[in-house]
Amino acid sequence: MVLTEILQPKCIRAPLAATDKDGVITELVDSLQASGQLLDRNTVLEAVMAREQTRSTGIGSGIAIPHGKCNGVRELVMAMGIAGRPIEYDSIDNKPVNIVCLLVSPNDRTGPHIQALARISRLMLDEDFKGKLEKAASPEAVYELVSTKESQ
Repeated sequence: MVLTEILQPKCIRAPLAATDKDGVITELVDSLQASGQLLDRNTVLEAVMAREQTRSTGIGSGIAIPHGKCNGVRELVMAMGIAGRPIEYDSIDNKPVNIVCLLVSPNDRTGPHIQALARISRLMLDEDFKGKLEKAASPEAVYELVSTKESQ
């Protein structure tokens, strides 16, 4: 799984405008909508919010990976946001998040969804990479960092 195959620069927000969890999720879903990748924005937003209600996707260490599966997309899609200021996210470590990676896939495509979740988690284990992402000031800088990291 190569994230730059599903992440488009126009679906990156750096910095995020939203300052709370629901706002960040909505902002990232709206970026996917604006890029023409969604069949139904409201279905996607509802799926991601419903998943968030079952358990926070704030995985700790300043990272959140909100995600959902629904019929609002044709294929796996991704958006990413870098917070200008840490965002309270009800994370498992009770710390705010700086990096948010949103994934949405069709109901019948579990494999790529799980592969993308795993890939994001592995990339974020690299503290140097994570630190550079947190400081990225533009969508282009974020995309370049991810692209470079994945080519290593």
